Amino acid sequence: MSRNNNEEIKNLREEKISRKEIFNGAIVHLTLDSVKLPDGNTATREVAWHKGAVCVVPLTESGEIILERQFRYPFDDVITEIPAGKMDKTEENPEEAARRELLEETGYTAKEMIFIGSYYPSPAILSEKIYMYVAKGLEKHKQKLDEDEFLEVFSVPFEEAVNLILENSIPDGKTQTAVLKAYNLMLKGDLHIN
Repeated sequence: MSRNNNEEIKNLREEKISRKEIFNGAIVHLTLDSVKLPDGNTATREVAWHKGAVCVVPLTESGEIILERQFRYPFDDVITEIPAGKMDKTEENPEEAARRELLEETGYTAKEMIFIGSYYPSPAILSEKIYMYVAKGLEKHKQKLDEDEFLEVFSVPFEEAVNLILENSIPDGKTQTAVLKAYNLMLKGDLHIN
């Protein structure tokens, strides 16, 4: 099935009529849009606009994945995730952002970054697009955490990370998607540990 053909777009497309600015923050910009629906009726759309983000599945030569635990305020909980972060600007190169976030959060650099796709975390209300990578050829350096960033870095075997996802011990969507996608690529022979 094609991703989008012109007829599908024409029959499903909504057109913006007007926009009301609600909030313009450091991470998100909130708007309330009035749209014309495909049948001619109107509706409103509350949208959180975001510059985009990256996430990385750091894969060691021994077949482990580098993970991190971090407190996430909206859920009042410590969440296990892969390294990730927002892009500094919309036009930033995603691979450069992924390399930066990997070093900042884990202290690792990678000889090879493999793009494995994009992920839309909540397309009904959020414009964020997350670029997913696998990092290989890891070298340990010093972390460069932001001053408001506190996290614990650890590693687990690739298959254990998959099992943690499947038993819902890792509820983070980008981590689930990127790790399972990378694991599937490995099983198909399209991704090698070494």
